[in-house]
Amino acid sequence: MTNSTKEPQKIYLKDYTPPTYRVDDIYLDIRIFDDHATVSGVLNMKREHDGALVLFGRELELLGISVNDKALTADEYSLDGESLTIHQAPDTAKVAIEVKITPQTNTALEGLYQSGAGDELMFVTQCEPEGFRKIIFFPDRPDVLTEYTTRVEADKRFSVLLANGNLIQQGDVGDDRHFAIWHDPTKKPSYLFACVVADLAVTSDHYTTSEGRDVLLEIYASPADIDKCHVAMTALKDAMAWDEERYGRAYDLDRYMIVATGQFNMGAMENKGLNIFNTSCVLSSPKTTTDERSFHVKAVIAHEYFHNWTGNRVTCRDWFQLCLKEGFTVFRDQSFSASHRSPAVQRIDDVSFLKAHQFKEDAGVLAHPVRPDSFVEINNFYTVTIYEKGAEIVRMIATLLGQDKFRQGTDEYFARYDGQAVTIEDFLSAMSVGDKRVLDFLAWYTQPGTPVLSGGFEVVADGVELTFSQETRHVAGFDEPKALPIPIDVAIFHGENGQLLAQDLLLLTENSQSFSFDGLDLGGVRPVVSVLRNFSAPVKLVFDHTDEDLMKIVEFENEGFNQWQAVQALVGRLLFGKSDNITLLTDTLKRIVPTLMHKDPMLSARLFDVPSESELAVAYDENYKPQEVKATRTALKEQIAHALADHVQAWYDALPIVPYEDTPDARGVRLLRNVLLNLALTAKLDMTERAQYQYANASCMSEQLGALEAMIEFDLPNADDYTTQFYEEYHDDDLVIDQWFSVQAGADSRDVAFIKTLMERTDYDWQTPNRVRTTLGALANKPTQLWTKDGILLYLSALARLDVINPVLASRALSALARWYTLADDDKEMVKTELVALQQKVSSKNVLEFLNNMLEGRA
Repeated sequence: MTNSTKEPQKIYLKDYTPPTYRVDDIYLDIRIFDDHATVSGVLNMKREHDGALVLFGRELELLGISVNDKALTADEYSLDGESLTIHQAPDTAKVAIEVKITPQTNTALEGLYQSGAGDELMFVTQCEPEGFRKIIFFPDRPDVLTEYTTRVEADKRFSVLLANGNLIQQGDVGDDRHFAIWHDPTKKPSYLFACVVADLAVTSDHYTTSEGRDVLLEIYASPADIDKCHVAMTALKDAMAWDEERYGRAYDLDRYMIVATGQFNMGAMENKGLNIFNTSCVLSSPKTTTDERSFHVKAVIAHEYFHNWTGNRVTCRDWFQLCLKEGFTVFRDQSFSASHRSPAVQRIDDVSFLKAHQFKEDAGVLAHPVRPDSFVEINNFYTVTIYEKGAEIVRMIATLLGQDKFRQGTDEYFARYDGQAVTIEDFLSAMSVGDKRVLDFLAWYTQPGTPVLSGGFEVVADGVELTFSQETRHVAGFDEPKALPIPIDVAIFHGENGQLLAQDLLLLTENSQSFSFDGLDLGGVRPVVSVLRNFSAPVKLVFDHTDEDLMKIVEFENEGFNQWQAVQALVGRLLFGKSDNITLLTDTLKRIVPTLMHKDPMLSARLFDVPSESELAVAYDENYKPQEVKATRTALKEQIAHALADHVQAWYDALPIVPYEDTPDARGVRLLRNVLLNLALTAKLDMTERAQYQYANASCMSEQLGALEAMIEFDLPNADDYTTQFYEEYHDDDLVIDQWFSVQAGADSRDVAFIKTLMERTDYDWQTPNRVRTTLGALANKPTQLWTKDGILLYLSALARLDVINPVLASRALSALARWYTLADDDKEMVKTELVALQQKVSSKNVLEFLNNMLEGRA
């Protein structure tokens, strides 16, 4: 049978049934040996509903099983590759199980696996969503909440033995081995279980909660990296304080631990009391970490901590409700980040990512609702739709309710459902206590696609009448789309002096509606109407603005996001031939940047943004020609740069390199300097000496890497020498070398053949997701190279290799190709041929599910 005919079993939301048995508590005993591990568990179970006692398990060697202290014979249970079924199980059952596993060969990085080698060898877990079943047989589903006691035993060369909860006992067991026993008093689902066996250093601190609890905070990392944990520790304490103030949520254990590992599929994992982090999301220092990455560390630290309430204390009934914890928590971490930097820039970054990635997903064959109604492999639904669009739905509810009513709703949510596994309906029910309109937002969770919001205005006798309409494309396999509730934040300004005349939050609930603003003193001139302020809904906006309206928004608005959005709108018109008024754009920038660059340098930097090639590709449903799109984008960038050439160098020189500071303004200045360097080089100005000076005198990695990136991108003299020098300086730091790979692979001056040479280097580790993402991620973001024969062959050969090593990583990389069918005919046929060929080479249901969906019904 060929792989193309494989039909992995699909699981449906409508088929949900509650668990047959609950597990009140479990005692786990994990023992690590040189070439294997043994895991034994005692599960105290009680029947809740009719049905068989089924325990899920994969890649486990069963060594023994008993029920109520009686060993089972072979005919009293049955095994297949996915589960163990106990026949005629009693209503109250103490189930004892022992299994053997081999974490040393577990390259999928799910369950218990080995990470690193030599002095950095460690054993860690990743159990979300279904990794726990690769550790021991268990009813591995999120609605089974259990109290865990865990004993961990290993050789003493592993000085650190960790598990969830509080440490209750530790000691020696002879043969140069030791143990530790941990107890977590909070019932949790199995996906939140964690265990770490390693030889790590630790940095510690304390935090006293608003309830008076003294919490020990610990971050574990390799001895070489332990001095890079200060940013993470500070962020953790900031997040704990912020959650108490903003949501009234305090931490509930005596200990909070974070462990850094270099081999991890995700950014981090919120295991109760024992977070496991990708090193890229916890280690930070000015010398080795860019400002962007350092701020990302803070955001991820906060995100995982916030999960303690939105995910752990209140969890998901089933995996279809994944957005319940992830969407809410992403909204929370975005809000936290906005309180620690320019809120406008935070919103710009969030929306830029949403448009480039989630809008693209919504426009393709992998489009799905924020709450899917079916899946084959749940790992495939850790998507930007569930995370980022899910966050936007919570943001819309928060915008509609206002701060006080939103807090009333979240308090109600936590009070009702603490310690439970719940659904989106439960969340909306709690949030609607102050406004029943919240219940209508269920449609946002169940309907796929990005709405197009169209609008315009008319000047009437004593005011303005706005009209809006909405339309969402029909996604095959789903019901016809219906009107969604769309909050639209609107401001109206006087057309000459910029005075704010009116501001209101409108709620569009029908396919088309009009809204009136009366009693406005317009002074006989056309008003300036700023709509969808702060991106109040995740929609594509088409509004009847003139070019002049857009630039007046830039000058009149006090809401930074819409200033940026207005620039983006005019840039979009220039790119797609709907305007040729580039002088209006550059003259506006010349007027506002000299003042804004000192007031908000980071916002100033973002005003020079031109939509990425990936974002522009979303506009094409057919006949997409990457080379033409790139040529148009490059030409516009060059036009803007040349128009600003007389100013850019002076602006750059007005921002000298100064001793490092970690403040929003200092980070903004560094970003703006790098943007201006790039802009000046685009204008063909001689910036070689300035780039080399910035590299040599950099106060931090943002300045040094920014200069190196410019040298490589514009192929400046001696760029190769500086690239070699950078590698030699940082060759012992994996995260910095990841950036070295990324900068080279991402440069337009480096072609597919060059990327292939990077992937053939001896320090390119296929078992380390961070390293693999440096090249595949870069290639995916270069459509003119990706969608060539050489690009596709390289990309798909990498996916075939990864399918064997790490199916989760492979399927996520594959999703970048989801809109292959929009290409022009010749390119489309070439890509289709190679995708069909890939079907015959892969076997994981992770990759097959995506691949089958991508090819189904496409010519």
